[in-house]
Amino acid sequence: MEVNMNEARRDQRDQNERLTGVTTTEERSAIETLNRWRLILGESAEAGLYESGRYSSDEFQYRELDEILGYLYNREYGEEQGYRKKGGRGSSDLTVPNWLHKVRDLFPKSTVEILEKQALDRYGLTELLTDKKLLESLEPNMNLLKNIMQFKGRMKGDVLRSAKDIVRTIVEDLRKKLESHARASIMGKRSRYATSSVRSLRNLNFKRTITRNLKNYDKQKRRFVIDRLYFDGNVQQYNKWNIIIGVDESGSMMDSVIYSSVMASIFYRLNALRTKLFIFDTQVVDLSDRLEDPVDVLMNVQLGGGTHIAKALRYGETLIENPGKTIYILVSDLEEGYPINQMYQACKDIIDAGCKLLVLTALDFNGDSVYNKHAAQTLANMGAHVAAITPNELAEWIGDIIT
Repeated sequence: MEVNMNEARRDQRDQNERLTGVTTTEERSAIETLNRWRLILGESAEAGLYESGRYSSDEFQYRELDEILGYLYNREYGEEQGYRKKGGRGSSDLTVPNWLHKVRDLFPKSTVEILEKQALDRYGLTELLTDKKLLESLEPNMNLLKNIMQFKGRMKGDVLRSAKDIVRTIVEDLRKKLESHARASIMGKRSRYATSSVRSLRNLNFKRTITRNLKNYDKQKRRFVIDRLYFDGNVQQYNKWNIIIGVDESGSMMDSVIYSSVMASIFYRLNALRTKLFIFDTQVVDLSDRLEDPVDVLMNVQLGGGTHIAKALRYGETLIENPGKTIYILVSDLEEGYPINQMYQACKDIIDAGCKLLVLTALDFNGDSVYNKHAAQTLANMGAHVAAITPNELAEWIGDIIT
């Protein structure tokens, strides 16, 4: 009887400690571990986790987090997995606006961006884009820009105007980040054939300075005396190079479409270049007259559809004025929807005319590129430059060509 009474007292003490939060370190650690597993595995794992009876589901500490995550990720489950729509999985009280509000209260910014991205990309919560207040509350970033481009056809009135303002904010930020490097790569290239009054170490021509001052070498003192420094001038801005950019607007080229439009707008602002831009699927749309505003360019892109690369290349040919001073840039995954030999022939004609042909299978900072490798190799064998590069590398490549 005494043993039983002691056990009863111990059980009551343990229960009281749990209720008051006074538990041993081991117990707290065990409860925390169960809580984490419960949060990871979801409501369906609750019975299995607490089946020992030592700890109960009442001790689950992450119910609000579970509710927020369940609102999004419980969409993975349906009757085929053994769950019914009205089976009580997740709260029915949450709406998209208050879900978004709670997400921002509970999670750090980096996690919020991931949840917003998956809500749009994976679970199709397009209310985030079709409700003006919700749209304006989202974090302006590249992912939001891509989603606006995908869903802009569903936007109307004030929502569309807000979307354009957001696109402008994102694109202007991107342009500012890229433009200084592009200007330095293209306009800042040094010319060995022109001197400059700008005296800076960057422009110092060491070879010419040494050669022209050899006569000043003092043999007795064994000292080299320099009475004049020579500096390189910048590339001349007359006799412009022509840049023709043709961009495949198929859905898989989303990032490249964005960066191509922004870079074309930057090139358009440079005096050393004359820039033309067109986008294509099975039809070609010339956007050269809209390069002053890259937002206008992007809002005219219609992602998806077929692809007729040869037709686009032939259109670009009509824009060539001086082949010897033309850089023709094709941005495409090279998945031609028509006889591919027509594409090869068009590329060959462009190269044979004397143009520099650059085929970009991707133009972004991700480094991921899915493209027709056989077609890429064929074009490389013809003499085209084929690569997946960053916008900064594109500017440097053009800068090297025009010097």
